[in-house]
Amino acid sequence: MEIIKNLPEVFESFAEQRRNSFLAVKEIKEKGIPVVGYYCTYFPTELAMAAGAVPVGLCSTSDETIGAAEEDLPRNLCPLIKSSYGFAKTEKCPFFYFSDIVVGETTCDGKKKMYELMGEFKRVYIMELPNSQTERGLKLWKEEIIRFRDYLQELFGVEITDEKIREAVKLNNRIRKATKDFYGIMKNDPAPIYGRDLYKVLYGSSFKFERTKIPGELEALTESILEKYKHGDMLTSKPRILITGCPIGGVTEKVIQAVEDNGGVAVAFENCSGAKSMDRLVDEFADDIIQALAERYLNIGCSVMTPNPNRLELLGRMIDEYKVDGVLEMTLQACHTYNVETATIRKFVTEEKKIPYINIETDYSRQDVGQLNTRVAAFLEMLE
Repeated sequence: MEIIKNLPEVFESFAEQRRNSFLAVKEIKEKGIPVVGYYCTYFPTELAMAAGAVPVGLCSTSDETIGAAEEDLPRNLCPLIKSSYGFAKTEKCPFFYFSDIVVGETTCDGKKKMYELMGEFKRVYIMELPNSQTERGLKLWKEEIIRFRDYLQELFGVEITDEKIREAVKLNNRIRKATKDFYGIMKNDPAPIYGRDLYKVLYGSSFKFERTKIPGELEALTESILEKYKHGDMLTSKPRILITGCPIGGVTEKVIQAVEDNGGVAVAFENCSGAKSMDRLVDEFADDIIQALAERYLNIGCSVMTPNPNRLELLGRMIDEYKVDGVLEMTLQACHTYNVETATIRKFVTEEKKIPYINIETDYSRQDVGQLNTRVAAFLEMLE
């Protein structure tokens, strides 16, 4: 194996991947390949892939377009929703602009109403996501996947066979496994790299359109980091923090920065762009591949589910496996499901896992960076 010598450059290349993909998505469209835009971890990307389309996550992690969004939306709405709508309305997101269709989901009331407005200037398809992980919920979600499959077939004039879905499942499973193995390097104590560099790779790899290359790139990077670790290339011992809560990306990476600028290391991310979206595989050998797809996606432990035992199961397992010293939960202002669920998470972390917990409520501005650093520094000091 050839060891990757300059890891900082590799991490930065992943950090730049989203920006580089702006031109790539234009080239994809010029080749006549359909593009399916989506916002949520519950979206079954395998269906878009089986239709011969490229699935792409849409812009929603900056305050750049929130002013434009507030012309139509309430100021006291979740910043993620306002950012999503603002980028769509102003056409400042190339991924949105080049998407043939945007797929929404009924995860929360704010998003549902936003999609109504978005539908006035873009083709939007809504998947009815159940809010409980029951047999009835699974039956509904399977029906929704079939309905969406049929819609894509008609929209793009293609046949989406079970075999095409199964091939997409196999590729995505390879990506999920390679991603899990990559962020699994942080189980080592001391940590081999900073969480900010880990996150650059996790976030950046989601914007690589040549999906068949992703597993190999992640596997090579994992092997290189672990080989360097064997020879003593690692961080000094620091308080090990798990970050959970709302999706992280863009400006909210200030939370990771606050942890690591004040002497800690973010060793695990339970958020949507971390373990939550990669932990479970689809049963690629199942007789009914649609059923397997429905089961895998419905069991994601998001706070929109009630009750939400799968989030606690994943959180507890990660606390143990990553030797976590404290949990930081980042919630966005007006994200009601996550904010309400903080009481459950706090109780689980402090009473059952018996480690310290802190909740940080924030938005997409940088006005609270000073306060954020003060609170996180005090939290880390308590762990030493």
